[in-house]
Amino acid sequence: MHQIIVDISISPDEWIKLYQGVATDVHTTSRDGRSVRFPARILSRFYLQNGVRGSFRIQFDDSGKFSSIERL
Repeated sequence: MHQIIVDISISPDEWIKLYQGVATDVHTTSRDGRSVRFPARILSRFYLQNGVRGSFRIQFDDSGKFSSIERL
């Protein structure tokens, strides 16, 4: 199992675009410098009134398929 840690700050306005499907992926940089792209839907349970903010550990398998996400 592989993992990355990302720091995310998505405003409510940006989240609406993701929710409506205008944009479907989140593009960010992991703490170790890797460029990362993943489906925004994996963050939906972390959405609050001020958007999605925080540090997250994303785990994925050897083929790069999403496995789990947790807020740190």
